[in-house]
Amino acid sequence: MVNSMTGYGKSSTEVGESRVLIEIRSVNHRYLDISPKMPRTLLFLEEKIKKIVRDKMERGRIDLFISLEGQGLFEKKVSVDWNVLDQYINRLHEVKDRYDLTGDISIDMVSKLDDVFFTEDIEDDTNELQRSLLSTLEHALDQLIIMRENEGKRLTEDLQVRVSSVSHLLEKLESRRPVVVNEYKDRIRTRIEDYVKEEIQPDDARILQEVGLLAEKGDVTEEFTRLRSHIFQFTKTLEQTGSVGRRLDFIVQEMHREVNTIGSKSNDSKVTEWVIELKSEIEKMKEQVQNVE
Repeated sequence: MVNSMTGYGKSSTEVGESRVLIEIRSVNHRYLDISPKMPRTLLFLEEKIKKIVRDKMERGRIDLFISLEGQGLFEKKVSVDWNVLDQYINRLHEVKDRYDLTGDISIDMVSKLDDVFFTEDIEDDTNELQRSLLSTLEHALDQLIIMRENEGKRLTEDLQVRVSSVSHLLEKLESRRPVVVNEYKDRIRTRIEDYVKEEIQPDDARILQEVGLLAEKGDVTEEFTRLRSHIFQFTKTLEQTGSVGRRLDFIVQEMHREVNTIGSKSNDSKVTEWVIELKSEIEKMKEQVQNVE
């Protein structure tokens, strides 16, 4: 059973006095595109997060949102870059001596110097945070996968109905072929009779020659054969597991190509009508296949 690329998952956990919330949304994409959005303090986990996602899915655009609420995970610490401050103080004394200036270096002056004071986050327990966050990510991914599987079942059911409709229309086209030839034969005989003013036999050489030319020009036997093969391959692929979306998309394109050829060779209004129905069904299949992983 195929999986959809559309889904949503959400999970949260408590770590100390803080709450970690993870939301994941996936939509269709040609490849696997993971886009995590998280606080700067969690960037050290980005590669591990991406690896967990890659291990569970193969295609789709994955938007992953991680937020931290509350206090306790990270404390702020104000630090002084003593090396920079020493250089400032030394330079200020040099300027004072060189130009014989008066005045003292005040704390107010020091507080306004660039790059002297800076803040940094101090993790209370990085290991606990990592374990909790990755476990929460797994739970959110499980929800996402369940939703993708359920959506995949609905996609499969819809595609099975449509491929059955395509098969039925193909049978109608094939059964129509002898009728088209006979109708064309009758039209040719009628035209010849109107022209020469005499009745001719259905097996007259002139009629058979014209019908033969029609049969050669409008022969779609190969197209029917290939289209039946594509239908079979599409049905078998739907029964497989894993990432089959691109294969299904290729098969649908080939089905569309064969139907276009059949339509271009047709000179019968009924065949043209059924070809239009075929194209409509195949277009709907193509739209659905775009969501298959």
